[in-house]
Amino acid sequence: MTTVGLIGPRANGLIAQRLGADYVEPTIVGNVILFAEDATPSLNPEFAGERYPSFAILLPGDVRVADPSFDLERVRSYFTTLFPVLAQVAEPGAKIVFGSGAARRIPEGVDRSAAEARFAESLVIARDAANEHDLRVMLEPLHKGETNLIHTLGEAVEFLDAHGVDGVQIVADLFHIEQEGEPLSTVSDHIERIGHAHIADAGRFWLGAGDGQWREFVATLRDAGFDGPVSLECNWGDELETEIAASIAALRALP
Repeated sequence: MTTVGLIGPRANGLIAQRLGADYVEPTIVGNVILFAEDATPSLNPEFAGERYPSFAILLPGDVRVADPSFDLERVRSYFTTLFPVLAQVAEPGAKIVFGSGAARRIPEGVDRSAAEARFAESLVIARDAANEHDLRVMLEPLHKGETNLIHTLGEAVEFLDAHGVDGVQIVADLFHIEQEGEPLSTVSDHIERIGHAHIADAGRFWLGAGDGQWREFVATLRDAGFDGPVSLECNWGDELETEIAASIAALRALP
């Protein structure tokens, strides 16, 4: 039976837990972590005393991790001050999804090789700062509508290998896989590099609302040897509780 989680703000997480989700993957920016005017991070007191196995939405868009002209010390400071606070509510070994498309967008006119080198450097800084607090950063490919850097599982693996970034696994997100037209066979091809999974129906709807490959996606993961949890990342409609309950049940029903 699939271990089921849900990505989202606190209110949605509480609903998911009440409806039987195994865990919540809370968003970081503006949810778990609050920022003072000087960008100092602090823990949202609503989360005090809780523990979570994974987190999403790592960066705000104004921390530009693929812009060579952006102050690298601001990037370093962001991660080295954020992760100690986040660790207060993280389970040991918790996964930190590095998606954040706006933050990693390469600005127009910037030399691409220099931008990619800066992103690799930022990723290493994030990885090392997270490891100090027993947290694991994972790189998420995002479709072209969200960013212009790393869109597929294959590109993520190539990027990490080309820049010598070890110790960073990747996130298989079905929505981005479908948006990019990446075959599910790529999941099998890179299964040893996949550390986490996100799921939604076609168009990022709740499971059962569309005609996406979500059943096949889970089967591919399992057949290839991935036995980890799967987090729902959906655009919910007007019947939030009904849609969350249906999505949890749909995943639970899979072998």
